[in-house]
Amino acid sequence: MTVLILTCEEDVTADMVVVHLHESGVPVVRLDPADLTGSVALSGEYVHGSFRGHLSSGGRMVSIGGLRSVWVRRPGSPAGRAAEPSAWLTEESGQALYGMLRGSEARWMNHPDAARRARHKPWQLRLAQQCGLPVPATLITTFPRAAREFAERYPDLVVKPVSGAHPQDPPRAVPASRVPPETDFAAVAFGPTLLQRRVPKRADIRLTAVGERLLAARKATAVNADPGDVDVRFTASAEPWRPAEVPPRVAEAVREYLRSSQLAYGAFDFAEDGDGTWWFLECNQSGQFGFVEVDTGQPIARAVADWLARPDPADRVQPGGADTAVI
Repeated sequence: MTVLILTCEEDVTADMVVVHLHESGVPVVRLDPADLTGSVALSGEYVHGSFRGHLSSGGRMVSIGGLRSVWVRRPGSPAGRAAEPSAWLTEESGQALYGMLRGSEARWMNHPDAARRARHKPWQLRLAQQCGLPVPATLITTFPRAAREFAERYPDLVVKPVSGAHPQDPPRAVPASRVPPETDFAAVAFGPTLLQRRVPKRADIRLTAVGERLLAARKATAVNADPGDVDVRFTASAEPWRPAEVPPRVAEAVREYLRSSQLAYGAFDFAEDGDGTWWFLECNQSGQFGFVEVDTGQPIARAVADWLARPDPADRVQPGGADTAVI
């Protein structure tokens, strides 16, 4: 049985996992949907009530029926690098590829339906609250008056993009920033704006969840840190990430979040305040973990590889199901 990894060519995070799969003797096929109609090809045949499907990447063939798991890491847009790309070809290629894969018996990390829903920040915040995670007061609005009234109630605010684009995805990536006093907020009318009460943090927390396994890392806020630097992704810091214990209540809430969202993997970001409370900021369903593993030595790549390599079909994560397996 083969592990299929859907990701771009230059993905160091995926490279780390592939190394462990190779060491374990687990067959791996890695391809980028963007290469469809080029170095990637597909075929599916429905005859007499049965389905036979195949994928080819770089001359290597794999049966869709022979997949044990699919890791949707950072795939490109289907047929995005075709000789003559078009919106039509992308739609057709995506329907063909993901449609055939959805019919397989493979386990997903993460299933496309669950991943698509999990990207929505407003949905994340509501689910986190329902699961018992503390969430800072938040407003998403296009009404300038609503923004002004929110700022009156919470004078110390940060503004964030609703989409939460990663710094490696320019030009959409915008850092979370503090809102200056006496801000006019008139520009809110031109696009949805996310305002959130700033958590005076003493540390950033990255909790990587792989199935039921939780690996947390903590980066302390430097004593001389600029109060205006609130987004750890864009801030240069000499402070390393260090392993951290997960409070039992947080662990329980995170696992409930994963079950409710039907995710097998999630990269959770928290802000730890002066009292030690972990405030939920977001969960990236395909977040990076290499930088944490390098600093902490935590075996995150190994945990992902082990999850992908497990053959037990009872552990599959599908919409309407839940991941209850323990690594």
